Amino acid sequence: MMRTNRRWIPLLFICLAVSAGCKRKSTDRIQGYVEGEFVYVASPLAGALETLAVQRGAQVKAGDLLFALESVAEKTAREEADRRLAQARANLEDARQGKRPSEIASIDAQLEQARAALALSEKEFTRQQELTRTGAASKQEFDRARSARDQDRQRVAQLEAEMKTAQLGSRTDQVAAAEAEVKARESMLARADWDLSQKRQLAPQDGLIFDTLYRQGEWVPAGRPVISLLPPQNIKVRAFVPETRVGAIHPGQQVRVTLDGVAEPFLGKVSYISTQAEYTPPVIYSQESRGKLVFMIEAAFEPEVAEKLHPGQPVDLQFP
Repeated sequence: MMRTNRRWIPLLFICLAVSAGCKRKSTDRIQGYVEGEFVYVASPLAGALETLAVQRGAQVKAGDLLFALESVAEKTAREEADRRLAQARANLEDARQGKRPSEIASIDAQLEQARAALALSEKEFTRQQELTRTGAASKQEFDRARSARDQDRQRVAQLEAEMKTAQLGSRTDQVAAAEAEVKARESMLARADWDLSQKRQLAPQDGLIFDTLYRQGEWVPAGRPVISLLPPQNIKVRAFVPETRVGAIHPGQQVRVTLDGVAEPFLGKVSYISTQAEYTPPVIYSQESRGKLVFMIEAAFEPEVAEKLHPGQPVDLQFP
């Protein structure tokens, strides 16, 4: 019995050494998990899902089409806004140009007739003035000739003023009102264009289609996400570090992340250290309770490294 027990002593020491080594190795590591911050892509307008251009698990580039909602109402509103803008611009152009050429020609012809009548009445007034001076004509005929001359002068002045007004166009306030109408119609067209564009949603950045939340043909309420996108830069590792070790960790510090089944560790950097402790004792800190405190930290990776990580994976962290 004694000789048999002596044979097990070296094996026992080896087991204890291995166990101690494992414990030392495990105390050097911190357990964590992979976390993903998703980008939920939605349309601010409601509509039936007409096109679902991506599938779950696909990689997309920024600007790729993700989905499109039916847009009959938005297209109709956009066409109406475009026609109303064209009408407002035509009204503004008409207000700036004044009367039409045919109307100006008509005023010009009336002005020539009035000038000819004025020339005739001027001669008749001069003749009646001479006859009145010699007594060959009565004062009544002289007054009639003077009245006809004065009327022809007023007619010529009136038509000359109408010609200037016709050439100037509409009043300044009318032109300003037409310009304001054009700007309002331009804003309405821009709003219609925006509404129509929101029925087609593009990828805001490169990433993985983590999930599709609606199927083609389903009604999507306004603001409800249709796609959950996971950009590589939004993948991080999250862990909880004991209070006794958090003081030695700082933002930017390198961290090694080990995954089960992967031989080589992934290298990242500490991007965030929480300022609040988890599982904090309710009243005061004591020497015994401080050992129970943990602080959340996050580690970020380069995009090409982050693409190899999957949210939910358990990992081990080491801080060299």
